[in-house]
Order: sequence, then structure tokens, then C-alpha cells
Amino acid sequence: MNHDVIVLGAGLAGLAAARDLAAGGADVLVLEARDRVGGRVEQTELPDGRLVQLGGEVVGQAHTAYRTLVAELGLTLIPSYVAEPGTIARATPEGASAGDPPHWFGPRDDACHQRVTAAFTALARTVDPDDPWSHLDAAALDRLSVGAWLRSEHATPAVVRLWEIGQLALASGSYERTSLLSALRKHAAVPGGQHTEPNDHYDYEDWEGLRVAEGSATVALRMADDLKERIRLQAPVEAIDVRPGGCAVRLTGGETFSAGAVVSALPVGPLRSVAVSGVSDDRLASLNRQRQAVAAKFAAAYDKPFWRESGLNGLSESEGVLGSTWPQNEGILSALIPPERYGVLLGMPEARREHELLSDIALLYGAEAHDPISSYVRMWGTDPWTQGYVTQWTPGDVMAVGPLHGTHEPPFYVCGSDQWVAGYMEGAVRTGRAAAKEALRRG
Repeated sequence: MNHDVIVLGAGLAGLAAARDLAAGGADVLVLEARDRVGGRVEQTELPDGRLVQLGGEVVGQAHTAYRTLVAELGLTLIPSYVAEPGTIARATPEGASAGDPPHWFGPRDDACHQRVTAAFTALARTVDPDDPWSHLDAAALDRLSVGAWLRSEHATPAVVRLWEIGQLALASGSYERTSLLSALRKHAAVPGGQHTEPNDHYDYEDWEGLRVAEGSATVALRMADDLKERIRLQAPVEAIDVRPGGCAVRLTGGETFSAGAVVSALPVGPLRSVAVSGVSDDRLASLNRQRQAVAAKFAAAYDKPFWRESGLNGLSESEGVLGSTWPQNEGILSALIPPERYGVLLGMPEARREHELLSDIALLYGAEAHDPISSYVRMWGTDPWTQGYVTQWTPGDVMAVGPLHGTHEPPFYVCGSDQWVAGYMEGAVRTGRAAAKEALRRG
């Protein structure tokens, strides 16, 4: 069966690419290994009608591609948890506290934090997010971890700890194993400062200030409705042969499809399991060099947002198994398990996971955390069709992946959240639409 374009993967990136390709007149087929669309966006409905997001949820003011798509689909963006009243909570082995400064800060730590944050944001302004490799000190910045850089700036141990707990809250890997160049590039792409202090290195409004009122997974479902029979589910791909005169895609069962072009919207982990021929060794080496943070998501639904009674907003950073929590909807908490703690989660008997994760939430918000209406765990790191969360850039990775990152080698196009620098759902939509535009331009 011959098509103009075959898209691999029906997550946000693949659906966004396929939607634009179809609108441009291309005969497009989407192949998805799962029995559903959406990839790392997924939702379920509680008996009372509340939606629970089991995957990606929030975007920010800086995420323009996603916001544009939401408007095109007739969906509504509303303020996310950043509009919640109350203060942030933090839990460490010494105990829990609320608000700033964190409970481990001493008299001189706040001034040190402001100083190193200003130094970081100033250094980020020297990095081009679209071409970090052109920086005169690119290789040196890439070899250095953020943790090592903080210590070179004479950050106090308390400040290093604050940066680390904040980084693990995002579940993208420890700052002791994160390239400084990658962190600077991320900040340069979404520089912040519009809604907070100019030297803040993570602006929650710009990054996480918005959510889709109808549910973030509804974005994927609306696109799938538009594409209808162009999507084939339960169709895992085992091989791709890319040729200028025509490409072939073979499923694990042996069925083969042909097309003029292929758009890969697979995460880099699952893509490594696909036999790819006809693509240059350099391009494949760049793709194969990327790695994903092995993380998990947890969601717990309650009758009410009981944490508000203690003046808390549901946002937290933790040194337990959980890295963070935030309120995704009325009475519903989300949480991330970062890579450094994923092994702890895997080591638990599956039947114990809910209890131990709820115990972490109880340290932050009290005993009521033990009694949710329902809870959900998504083990992204060991899901065969995901194999991780966001891209994890360890020292040396930016230079090793190189400037081929995010580029195309027609008739082979690449998109996905891994292929942009900052913002999981924004990256998926932005690169998916860009890949479709380039494929259509080349006919």
C-alpha cells in the first residue's frame, strides 16, 4: 500500500505532523504501536466527571506552538496551578517546611542564591539556543555539570541543595549529571523574567502557567478525530528503509507499507529498536546518542484539596521517592519520580507502590493523603513505547549529539519532544508541525 508520507507514532508530535500533512493535501498514514493515541499524554475520567491527566499537563506563555494548536482545535487555555493560593512545601529527611527560604538555609544562603542565579542567567544570554555549538566555550561548558559549576561559583552547600531539589522536581536528572551547556541552552530558549525577578532561572508562568480546560489529552484526541482512518493502532514498526525513490516501513508482523517520505515521531529510546537503513551514519549516530530521563508519573485524586487548609498550594519539592507534586485539577495531585529514584520504585513490589508514594505525599500534607479516591502510576522509563520522559543531557552529550540534532535528512524527517530544547508538549507540537511544513515544501 503506497502513501505520500508515513508518520511513525501517534503522540502529540506525530499527530501534529500528520494533521498538517493531511491539510496540505498529502496522503498520510500514522502507525502507532499502542492501542490508543496520545503517547505521553493520557487522561481518565472520575465518576464525578473530573478529568485526571496521567501524562503531560501544563505549558506556559512561552510555548507558542502548543498555544496556537490549542486555539485551532477550539480548546481553551486557563491558568494552571500557578494560580493556586498558598505556599510551596518541601520535604527532606530533616522534616517538612513551607514557603521560602527553605528550612536548610542559613543567614548568608539567600544572598548566595541570588548571586549564582544572576551569574547563571547572564551566562545563558551568551548561548544561542538554536546553535549552542557555536559558543566559543561550548565544549568546556558541556563537559561541566551544573553542580560542578555551582561549586566553582562558590555556591554554598545549601544553595547547591536547593538547585538540586528543584531540578529533581522536574524529573530531568540530577544537576550533578546535567551538562551546564544544556541547562544554559534550555534557559536561553525560555529565558523567563517576564513574570518574576529578572534573574530567576525558572519562570513558572513562562513554563507551566497554562493548562487545557478540556484536558491536555483532548488535544491529541481532537487531532485523532480529524485524522480518523489515517491512524492505524497496534502497529509497532521494526524496520525502515529510506530511499529517495520511495521508503518502506515494515511492522513487527511482517506487513510492509511504502511511501514517498517517512516522519519519525518516535521517542529516541524506542527508535533505537527500529532497524533503519538509507539514513546517513552521522544522522543515526546523533539520534542514537540522545538519552531520555528514566522517570515516572503518579496522580492521586481526592474529594477535596485538603492541603489548602494548611495554607499550602499543592506545589512541592521532595527528597523522598517523589521529586515533586502539584495540583492538576480541583482535589487532584500530580507527582513525578525522577531518574535517581526510579530504581527505588522498580524495586518495590507493585502492590506497595501506591502506599509508599502516598506516604511521601503525607509527609508534605498530612494523613489525609493516605485516602485518595483513586491513584495512578505511569512507569514511563520502562514502558517499551516510551522508555523515558524528557531528554536528559549528561556532561558531553550536547557536543556528542552535535548540530544535526533536530534536523532532517529528506525523505526522512524527525520530530518529537526530544528534538526541541525546552518544553515537553511544546517541543512535540513545534517539531511535528515543522517537520510537516518541510516535507510539504519538498513535495
